[in-house]
Amino acid sequence: MTGTVLGVGAGVFTLALLWVLVLLLCVLLSRAPGAARFSVLFVFLGALIVTAVLLLLPRAGETPAPEVEVKIVDAFFIGRYVLLAFLTAVFLGGLFLVLTNHILEPIYAKPLRSY
Repeated sequence: MTGTVLGVGAGVFTLALLWVLVLLLCVLLSRAPGAARFSVLFVFLGALIVTAVLLLLPRAGETPAPEVEVKIVDAFFIGRYVLLAFLTAVFLGGLFLVLTNHILEPIYAKPLRSY
């Protein structure tokens, strides 16, 4: 069931959008002066015809197509391990340099007092 949201397809959302727009247009036209007020009837009948066509001529079959099993393949397998080895070597090299700097920190002699 690809292309569904909350278990319903795109047709339900199309019909909902159609009727929301028709309702908005009917509200706007009902406030129009003169003969334009009666065009609400034509908008409503047009929406009924479009809805009937969309319901009577469905595009998809009644039974869903069988789902194809997707195999996940790691195409960057070797590169990932090369990157891991490089980062490990950099980490160990940096750790070695930090520890040698910490262990081999120079100790400066204190000046002697001369009286």
